[in-house]
Amino acid sequence: MSLDDLSSRVPPSGSEPETPVRRIDRAGPQADKVTRAEELRLQLADEIVRGVLAPGSPLDETDIARRFGVSRTPVREALRQLVASGLVEARAHRGAVVAQPSLERLTGMFEAMAELEALCAGLAAERMTATERQRLEAIHDELRVLSHAGNPERFHEVNERFHNAIYAGSQNAYIAEMTLATRVRVQPFRRAQFRNLGRLAKSQAEHDRVVVAILRGDKVGAAAAMRAHIELVRGEYELYAVSL
Repeated sequence: MSLDDLSSRVPPSGSEPETPVRRIDRAGPQADKVTRAEELRLQLADEIVRGVLAPGSPLDETDIARRFGVSRTPVREALRQLVASGLVEARAHRGAVVAQPSLERLTGMFEAMAELEALCAGLAAERMTATERQRLEAIHDELRVLSHAGNPERFHEVNERFHNAIYAGSQNAYIAEMTLATRVRVQPFRRAQFRNLGRLAKSQAEHDRVVVAILRGDKVGAAAAMRAHIELVRGEYELYAVSL
């Protein structure tokens, strides 16, 4: 599996089971439908994390389709993705309902994310090509501009590219894929923290330490900086959740 374009898409994985991320990115005749499903997934995930949709709330396909003016097909796909992420539960005789991961579960997810991202950053410090380093710097510069502009939605989008570029730079397709799959599980919780505009500047400063270590080839430093970054992300989300 090539990692050249991981910063902009999710690579295929041969015969392994298809993840929600792969379905979202898949090209072909159904691309428009998948795009609508992804938009629905992000909107519903955001409402769940912000508490607009409370734990136990039913998620009826027909009601959601009517609300967003779409067919039930993309709604069904979005709900499947949300079930895979752990934000939604599929219950017998009740259909889909909003789940509430325990603090223990959420802590475990962030711990796994921190270690996987740290591993990718450390490997990237050793293995990134000159072109990949330039790409990472360019994305980092774009995030700096967005941080100053106070644009959390766009910052989140480019932030995903930043982390994908580091996964690709690890030059290890299997580790990159595991990290992506784990990120799907925690992505809504990571996204929520960017609603605090002060968090954009903090995230950018944390990224600075990661990028500096990668560019100087410091494997240990890059891993430590990324691990600290994800741990702070978890802390910021916990503070955000308390404020809801």
